[in-house]
Amino acid sequence: MATSKTGSFWLTEEVSLAAVATLYQGTIDLGAYVDVGDQQAIAIEQVDFITQGYDTSSNHYNNTVVGAVTANAALSFQLSDLNPGTELISADSNSLIASGSLMVDQTNFVESSAADFFPDNFGKLSESRMVVNDQLYFVGLASSTYAANHELRVTVRIKARIVKLSTKDWIAIAVQSTAADN
Repeated sequence: MATSKTGSFWLTEEVSLAAVATLYQGTIDLGAYVDVGDQQAIAIEQVDFITQGYDTSSNHYNNTVVGAVTANAALSFQLSDLNPGTELISADSNSLIASGSLMVDQTNFVESSAADFFPDNFGKLSESRMVVNDQLYFVGLASSTYAANHELRVTVRIKARIVKLSTKDWIAIAVQSTAADN
């Protein structure tokens, strides 16, 4: 069972998708929050993805992706607690915390997105995902061609809290995380 040590707070990371067909990665350091000796972990309660166009000539963001691409586009992004390197990981990976996608129909000026989140089941915080690793990895990939002086940027916003786990739960999560690494 997990018991809260703090209230909820937000962690964020932005990845700039400067070139298409290239996976970009950002990291979120959890070392100050996770403590093996105290069985302290991070409980992730919610994950949101925000995709924005970015004008590199004027250094301005906009909330439309349609204006940043010149053709239909597909974007994929994932949040995991193990380093995926330079690829997206399979949906059956235990290290996958959340994933999302954005499809852009340039011809009809339509954007469609989807996201998912994979919680654990540990007592009162059963709608949270417990993380005992000291880093989170956020990756993004875009496929399309960009308009002149434009690129896409994706931000992950993570609602989390610090929790203390029982010895059994801590070991279960650590074993699962280690198994996912192999």
